[in-house]
Amino acid sequence: MTLLDRIALFSPLDLAACLLLMLCWIGIGWRIEHATSEHPSVSGLMAEFRHAWMNQMVQRDPRIFDAQLIANLRQGSAFFASASMIAIGGGLALIGNTDQLAGVAQDLSLESAPAFVWEVKILLVLLLLSNAFLKYVWAHRLFGYCFVLMAAVPNTDADPRAYPRARQAADLSITAARSFNRAMRSTYFALAAVAWLIGPWALVAATIVTFAVLYRREFASQSRQICSGSRQTRPHP
Repeated sequence: MTLLDRIALFSPLDLAACLLLMLCWIGIGWRIEHATSEHPSVSGLMAEFRHAWMNQMVQRDPRIFDAQLIANLRQGSAFFASASMIAIGGGLALIGNTDQLAGVAQDLSLESAPAFVWEVKILLVLLLLSNAFLKYVWAHRLFGYCFVLMAAVPNTDADPRAYPRARQAADLSITAARSFNRAMRSTYFALAAVAWLIGPWALVAATIVTFAVLYRREFASQSRQICSGSRQTRPHP
């Protein structure tokens, strides 16, 4: 079977659904990371708070709170990296045993297809999970670098190196968070790609829902209103 014969096993709707998934995955990432200053995303707002955090850290003594916070961020990225690796292993195991998967998927979609089709559908999920895994690992390492830079920040603002190093630590923390957020988006769309096992229309629906959820959380959620200061908080009694 030639490459063209294998491609012919997929309908135009299948190819369009995959293209939509890729465009939404890339597009929402670009929109979040290149939001306007008039309407920033939650990630952009949190970047400002990370700079404020490092400036406050300069005169905080002891810095137990800061150390625990970075440790928690590293632990979170390590957890998701481990989870991604387990999911990748499960996907590779499914590729080696597509007959059972095909039986389950056919019960859901009432369609029959060669094993190659199911393998490609699983590979799409694995590609997204692999991208997520690599970014989780990189975020974990960057948070470690940030830990070292924070330890190098002097404990007094009288030292001329204090705020420049605090700014370096903040920038490194922002870079680590950006990598972590990209990994999370890859994980979300990997879950959406699982819907392709049911059919192309299911993939289209899952992609649109995932895109809408990510957009709402970054640009129209209550957490964004709180971070931007546009939401009025109730005074404590």
